[in-house]
Amino acid sequence: MRIHSSFFSFERGLFMEYTVKTFDELTTVEFYQLIKTRIAVFVVEQNCAYQEVDALDPVAWHTYLRNGEEICAYTRVYKSNDGVHIGRVLVKEDYRNQQLGRKIVQLTLDWIQSVFPNTPIIIGAQAHLQNFYRTFGFQPTSEVYLEDDIPHIDMEIRP
Repeated sequence: MRIHSSFFSFERGLFMEYTVKTFDELTTVEFYQLIKTRIAVFVVEQNCAYQEVDALDPVAWHTYLRNGEEICAYTRVYKSNDGVHIGRVLVKEDYRNQQLGRKIVQLTLDWIQSVFPNTPIIIGAQAHLQNFYRTFGFQPTSEVYLEDDIPHIDMEIRP
């Protein structure tokens, strides 16, 4: 289920491509680039030692914004009995403050709603991003809790 769409980012004059691929559709190079970027943000930058590559990767859809061959932003999506989950939301440090976080989340939500209409969308958000996710319609469904020593909150969009 490969999905591609493109847009022009006026902030830096960059042509970005949005892609959605299953694990099996990713090339070895693409998966390496995605994992390298995820580790750079979630393990190194956030100084958080945890098992970044996990059992969800093979069953997930990997969505990303790319400038040429460089991954700029990423989300991981997987389905469970309680809904569709978005996780590993990131924007690479060099591309922050350009609204790419907003762009990747909106593109991911649009894709989910087209493939899984009328399905709850769930995210375990870092607590400091709660207001950001509220702008997309997410509502808190838990109290703040620690995950890998980082405050998180569960949020959901109900159909």
